[in-house]
Amino acid sequence: MAAVRASVSLICRLGITVSTERTPRQRRWRPQIYRKCTDKAWLFLFFLFWAGLVFIMGYSVTAGATGRLLFGYDSFGNVCGKKNSPVEGAPLSGQDMTLKKHVFFMNSCNLEVKDVRFSSPILCVSSCPEEQLNTLEEVQLFANTSGSFLCVYSLNSFNYTQNPNADSLCPRLPVPPSKSFPLFNRCIPQTPECYSLFASVLINDVDALHRILSGIMSGRDTILGLCILAFALSLAMMITFRFITTLLVHIFIALIVLGLLFVCGVLWWLYYDYTNDLSTELDTERENMKCLLGFAVVSTVITAVLLVLIFVLRKRIKLTVELLRVTNKAISNSPFLLFQPLWTFAILIFFWVTWMAVLLSLGTAGAAQVIEGGQVEYKPLSGIRYMWWYHLIGLIWTSEFILACQQMTIAGAVVTCYFNRNKNDPPDRPILSSLSILFCYHQGTVVKGSFLITVVRIPRAVLMYIYNTLKEKQHGAWSSCVSRCCYCCFRCLDKCLCHFNQNAYTTTAINATDFCTSAKDALKLLSKNSSHFTSVNCFGDFVIFLGKVLVVCFTVFGGLMAFNYNRVLQVWAIPLLLVAFFAYLVAHSFLSMFETVLDALFLCFAVDLETNDGSSEKPYFMDQEFLSFIKRINNLNNARAQRDKNSLTNEEGTELRPL
Repeated sequence: MAAVRASVSLICRLGITVSTERTPRQRRWRPQIYRKCTDKAWLFLFFLFWAGLVFIMGYSVTAGATGRLLFGYDSFGNVCGKKNSPVEGAPLSGQDMTLKKHVFFMNSCNLEVKDVRFSSPILCVSSCPEEQLNTLEEVQLFANTSGSFLCVYSLNSFNYTQNPNADSLCPRLPVPPSKSFPLFNRCIPQTPECYSLFASVLINDVDALHRILSGIMSGRDTILGLCILAFALSLAMMITFRFITTLLVHIFIALIVLGLLFVCGVLWWLYYDYTNDLSTELDTERENMKCLLGFAVVSTVITAVLLVLIFVLRKRIKLTVELLRVTNKAISNSPFLLFQPLWTFAILIFFWVTWMAVLLSLGTAGAAQVIEGGQVEYKPLSGIRYMWWYHLIGLIWTSEFILACQQMTIAGAVVTCYFNRNKNDPPDRPILSSLSILFCYHQGTVVKGSFLITVVRIPRAVLMYIYNTLKEKQHGAWSSCVSRCCYCCFRCLDKCLCHFNQNAYTTTAINATDFCTSAKDALKLLSKNSSHFTSVNCFGDFVIFLGKVLVVCFTVFGGLMAFNYNRVLQVWAIPLLLVAFFAYLVAHSFLSMFETVLDALFLCFAVDLETNDGSSEKPYFMDQEFLSFIKRINNLNNARAQRDKNSLTNEEGTELRPL
C-alpha cells in the first residue's frame, strides 16, 4: 500500500492525468484545476465552414464587379467615374466616364422593375440637379451651365428642345431635386413622395412601403436624435445599476410605474384625438390611427402585467439591492466588463458590413448581355443562389459565435475572480486571462453552442417567410395558424437554448469539460440547488428587465411628442416602432452583461456548495458578504416553508401547538 501511495503521489506531482481520466468522479467539479481542449472536432468543422466562406469572398471579388457596386453603372454597360471598355453590340458602351461620377435615374419618381432590371434608362452624369426642372428648356440650361447632360448620350444638348423624340430620350418632367448619396454617388430624389417610391422599388416592395419610407425620410433627424437618446439612457441605466442603493431602486420603480402609465395614457389620448379629427380621411392619418390603436392595446396589457408583478414582488426589493451589490462587487474585480458589450457590438458591426459587401458583390457577379435598344444587362452566373444560402448560414452562425464568445469571456472572468482564495488580492487582468483560455482551449465548445442556436434560427426564418407568403396570397387560416404556431415553438426553444448555452459555457470555464458534459452537469446542479436562489435570481433578472422597459418608455415618450407635430405629412407610427425596437436592443446590449454576471455567479455558488462544506478543511470560496446574503435567503425560504406547513396543518384540523 505504501508503494501504491508513493506512485500515486509521484504521478500527481509530475502532472500526469492518466489516473484522473480513469476515475472521472474525482474530476467532477474541480474549479480551474484541469484545462484541456474541448470539442476539437467542432472547431475543425467551423474552420472548414469558414474556408468555404473565404472561397465565396474570393469568388465575389474576382467574379463580382465591385466597381459597378460602388460607383454605379448606366444602362449601356459603362461604370461611372471610370474609363470603360466597349461591349460588343452596344454602341453607347466603352465611353470615358472619368468626369461623370454620379448615377442618374431618368424616371426616379416612377421607377419600374421588369425582369430584374429598370424599365427606364440610367445615365452617368457630372452632377445631380439640386433644383426641380419643369421643362426641357430648363434641362437644356442645366446641361449648358453645369456640363451635366440628363438625356441619352446620343442626343446633343442643343437638340433637347428640337428633337421630336426628346420625350423618350430625356428624363420625365418635372425632374425632382436630387442629391448625391454619400459613398455610392447615386442621385437620390429629395421630395418625400419621390424618395419613398424610389426606395421602395429598390427593396422590391412597391406596394406597401412608399408612405412609410416617406415618413422615415421626413423624420430622419428626429429618429437619429431618439436613437442617441436611447443610447444615453442605456448608459445612464448601466451606471445606475453599477451604484445601486435601496433609495435608487424605489425611485427607479416609481419612474417605471409613472412612465408606463403616462405612455399608455398618451397613446389612448392620441387615439381619441385622431378619431375626432376630420383629417383622418387621409391615408397617412388612417394608418397612424390603426397603429396607435394597436400600440395602445399592447401597452395597456404590458402595463397591467408589469404593475401586477411589481406589486407581488415589492417585498423582495431589499434582497434585490443586496443581490445587485454582490453582482457589482464581482464586476468591480474586473471593471472592464462594463465595456465588453461595446467591443462585441463593434466586432459585430464590422462583420455585418463585410458580410453585406460580399453579398452585394455576389449580386453583381454576371456576364454582360446586349438587349433591345443597345442596352446592357448582366445575367447572374450559375450557382450563385446556392452561395447566397451558404452565406446566410455563415451570417447566423458567425454572429452567434461572436455573442457566445462574449458570454464565455464574461463567465470566465467571473469564475476566475470567484474561485480565488485571497479576496484581498484579486487576480490580475481576469478578462485577458479568460480570453486566452477561450482561444486556447474552448473555441470548439463555443462553436458547438452557437451551431445549436443556428439550427433553431434557420427554421424560424423559413417559417416566418412561409407565414408571410401565405398571408399575402390569402391562403386558409388553418395553414397560417399552423406555421405561426411552429414559429412560436421554435422561438421558445431558442430562448431555452440561449439560457442552456450560458450555463454550459460557465461550467466549461469552471471544469474544462466539453459542451454536452457541461450542459448536463449544470442542469443537474441547478436542479439540485434551485431552492437556494431561484426566486431571488428571477427577481434580479426582472429588475434588470425593468431597466430596459424604462429606457424604452422614455424614448417612446420623446418620439410621441416629436412625431405628433407632423401628422399629415408622414406615417410616424412605424418609425416610432423602429425607434422603440432600437431602444430595447441598445438597452439589452448594455444591461445583459449584468444578467450574464448574475447567472454565472449563482452557478459558481452552486459549485461551491457542491465541492465545499465551510469547514476549515474545505472552506467556501465565496466571501462573507455573499455568504451572509445566501444565509438570509435560506432563512426567508425556511420561514416561508414553515408558514405554509403550519397553514396546511391548520386546514386539516390538526390541534394547534401552544406558543
